[in-house]
Amino acid sequence: MKKASHWFAEYGVSHQNPTNKLVHFICVPAIFWSIIGLLAVVKLPFLEGLVPTDYAHLGTLLITIALIFYLSISFSIFIGMTIVTLLCLQLCTIIEQSGISLLWLSLTVFVLAWVGQFWGHKIEGAKPSFFKDIQFLLIGPAWIMGFIYKKLGIPFR
Repeated sequence: MKKASHWFAEYGVSHQNPTNKLVHFICVPAIFWSIIGLLAVVKLPFLEGLVPTDYAHLGTLLITIALIFYLSISFSIFIGMTIVTLLCLQLCTIIEQSGISLLWLSLTVFVLAWVGQFWGHKIEGAKPSFFKDIQFLLIGPAWIMGFIYKKLGIPFR
């Protein structure tokens, strides 16, 4: 299994342009949240009792699988992504409780963020990494976490 540093180096090859990097720092977290938001609309009552009722949805189930992947590449990245995931889940709950349509807001953010991503890659002159390996869809958010860790001096291997 590849470790985080290997994944990040490979992902970074098509993310050199400063504008593309900035676009990614905005759009990747937006896409991450919006996917959780879209999946949170699909309620899974069988999860109630295992997780708080507000988190008994497909988003929680699939993000748990993603967190296992993050754990396999780096324990410290797993910790950071767990915190980000919990914040995303809580934001979904707040939005739902406010009466705003989580489905439409998530869908709008998802589409706009992907438009931004492809614009960033046009500027970069390189295809998105996930065209090479679908696992890069999970690496994008972790890559940003790795960048934050570097700035804070937190090791991640």
